Amino acid sequence: MDAGECAVGGPEDPSQVGSGRVEARAEAGVVLAAGGIVVRHSESGRREVLVVHRPRRSDWSLPKGKLEPDEPLEAGALREVEEETGLRCRLDRFVGYTEYEDRRGRPKIVAYWAMEVLEGSFAPNEEVDELRWLEGAEAIELLTYGRDRDLISSLEEFALARSW
Repeated sequence: MDAGECAVGGPEDPSQVGSGRVEARAEAGVVLAAGGIVVRHSESGRREVLVVHRPRRSDWSLPKGKLEPDEPLEAGALREVEEETGLRCRLDRFVGYTEYEDRRGRPKIVAYWAMEVLEGSFAPNEEVDELRWLEGAEAIELLTYGRDRDLISSLEEFALARSW
């Protein structure tokens, strides 16, 4: 894949993502990461998705981060969402993955799960200085990267937001 190119895949059996194909790529120098598409019902009953602002990159993204050595994808996704947002979540379902080159030119795969908040509250930190709960179309408009917009669009809850 050339610099700047991105592939979005899924939904795929997360046990296959977590075991064979993705882990084999990690051994080949691929950066592995995981994250969450955190959703909730607004006071008006509409579905909203959480997006985060990362000041170091000056971008709007989905919460995610690199796995620790030998960390399962699911555990890494939950840990990264909590570290970046202060929200402890539960996994709902595997949504898919993105593949692209990181800022250092290394191939990177990020696996994503839909998540629901159990508890917690946000406090600005080094990685994330702001978060927003947005309806699908608003999130798609704000997100910096097409790969994140594609993931949101792939969710059935936000199917009507695919017209970006």
